[in-house]
Amino acid sequence: MATCQDKLGSFVQWLQVNGIQLRGCKIRPCDLGGFGLYSETDNNGGILLVAPLRLAITPMTVLQDPSLGPEYGKLFEEGDVDDRFLMILFLLVERAREDSFWSLYLDMLPSTFGTPLWFTDDEFSELKGTALYHATKLQLKNLKALFTERVKQLAETFLSYVGMPCREIVFEDFLWANSIFWTRALNIPCSQSFVFPSQPPVQLESGCLQENHFNGSASKIATEDTSPARSSYVSDTRDCADIVSEQSSTVWVEGLVPGIDFCNHDPKGKALWEVDDENGSISEVPFSMYLIAGPNVAFAAEEEIRISYGNKGNEELLYLYGFVIENNPDDFIMLSESGYRRQPSEEDIKAAIWEVCGNAGALQLLVDLLTTKIMELEEGSGTEANDTALLEGLSTTEFSPKEQQDGLSEHECNIFERKRPMTKNRYSAIVYRRGQKHLACLFLKEAQDALHLSLSEE
Repeated sequence: MATCQDKLGSFVQWLQVNGIQLRGCKIRPCDLGGFGLYSETDNNGGILLVAPLRLAITPMTVLQDPSLGPEYGKLFEEGDVDDRFLMILFLLVERAREDSFWSLYLDMLPSTFGTPLWFTDDEFSELKGTALYHATKLQLKNLKALFTERVKQLAETFLSYVGMPCREIVFEDFLWANSIFWTRALNIPCSQSFVFPSQPPVQLESGCLQENHFNGSASKIATEDTSPARSSYVSDTRDCADIVSEQSSTVWVEGLVPGIDFCNHDPKGKALWEVDDENGSISEVPFSMYLIAGPNVAFAAEEEIRISYGNKGNEELLYLYGFVIENNPDDFIMLSESGYRRQPSEEDIKAAIWEVCGNAGALQLLVDLLTTKIMELEEGSGTEANDTALLEGLSTTEFSPKEQQDGLSEHECNIFERKRPMTKNRYSAIVYRRGQKHLACLFLKEAQDALHLSLSEE
């Protein structure tokens, strides 16, 4: 069996053969698991990596696949699948194929994830009372239904077309492909001349991807809604249609870019990615994505090169990517299904409350909503202080009614909490849950103060 270093060496060679240039950086294992991009030597800026977009896995890549492209095209032309479904199905099938061009890349990707979809029952129970608990249950239900009704049959049929009629696809295969897409896809601004060239498609040859030209099936891509997936510095990360405007030459396409997608997240990421034009004016590689150090940024040797995925709260980070940030300045809390969101700074909290000042009825409703939210968050897990104690490795001092009903004394509950393993997923769930409790309590105090003032003035 190939070692981690053997796989990494083969993958780097595959990248180089297919035109990806590592300029002063390398891919290596991270201390906390997985892989990341690291500076090879002291670097005072400039371009760190260049990846031709012809090597990206996009809807166009799927449609021009030499073996199954016509079959994917039929699905797409029928109009009952979108480009995201197409790419997830492609990832699923290619991982199962024994002769896939993409094997060396796919073998380097994670096999499990830190998103709630992959939590054990014990880890998932830590999310009770949060918005993610219900969202994940619904998402899992929908994914299982989609797999049973469509994905399993399609994937196994496509595999039979490439000589693998006996390969059984299970739900975990689909869950993997779905997770790969949502944790690694980028929203890529491409020129229309790249997405819709006049030349016919060119086949894969000798394990190397040739110049990428797409057929007419790709013309539907520009009409689909593609909210940004994982983003870097990109100057426009709003929810936008693929074509920014009818007059614009930019088409937004979601895709996986081997090499670039090994950049991990830092809210203050020191690198960013950009897309070069048809002349390769910046990177000297036409139609490419390049990774570049930010303004006035230097990297020390062996320093990890990180990008920012955007200003995201822990709810979004955990749901999409499987990690959290302690004391995340971009955290928010949701009240009711209407999506009441506010940032946690004191000024924003006060502004949210004072928006309804003078209306005692509205303030009372807000107080009731927040009180209910706090009760939901604390049921079974205790207060914010209780979560802090768990994260610090201390025993808990507050216990849920459920534990008391089960006949456990407070001392026994303390022992129980000490014995529960603090897995990475459980840690993430508790950090997220604690942040939600903190925000809810801040909002409640401000709402109660505003309500008291409003009533005293009536």
